[in-house]
Amino acid sequence: MPAASRFGFLSGGYARVLTCALILESLVYYTALGRENIPRIEPLSDFPAYLQGWELLQNVPIEPEILNVLRADDTLNRAYARAGTNEPAHLFIAFFKTQRANQAPHSPKNCLPGSGWEASQEGVIDIQVPDRPSPIRINRYVVARGEAKGVVLYWYQSRNRIVASEYAAKFWLVADAIRYHRSDTTLVRIWVPVKENDVEGATQSGISFLQAAFPELRRRLPA
Repeated sequence: MPAASRFGFLSGGYARVLTCALILESLVYYTALGRENIPRIEPLSDFPAYLQGWELLQNVPIEPEILNVLRADDTLNRAYARAGTNEPAHLFIAFFKTQRANQAPHSPKNCLPGSGWEASQEGVIDIQVPDRPSPIRINRYVVARGEAKGVVLYWYQSRNRIVASEYAAKFWLVADAIRYHRSDTTLVRIWVPVKENDVEGATQSGISFLQAAFPELRRRLPA
């Protein structure tokens, strides 16, 4: 086989993506050799029980096996409900003070199928939130397992930045490691069950809860 044929794939888009990924990993490795600035945050267990019309239903324990795989430095897993109703929203937060030593968020795109949930819809949505002049862009998934269905909203948050894309999150990881010697990040996920196949209603409930929780998320997570 001619050399051009054997190595032709190196001239394509795959090669460019692979090359960029290797460069990024190398940059992270070499910047990791220097001192890292580790931010301090209040314990997530101190997150408010009341959020602008939403109240805490329960703290949901995370199984030790999941915590061992997740390797987050702090987590929160709670169920809230709109005050005076049984309309629930589940909030999950995983904070990583560093992404060195293979510590990094696990994308719900991978975790949900591993738990038996399959995405029937996926994409991004823009949401206006308090104290920000422009909307934030986050991921929106509609997932199903058997007859159960839910709407999942999630994003990555670091240095007061909201990122939906996993690839963009990796880019900012490198940028922040170089400029600020920081690699901290947070995965925030909101889950709302779908009732009577009302996906739009569940989405709006999730957005309402996000808007109520966002000021506290912004205040408590590293800026």
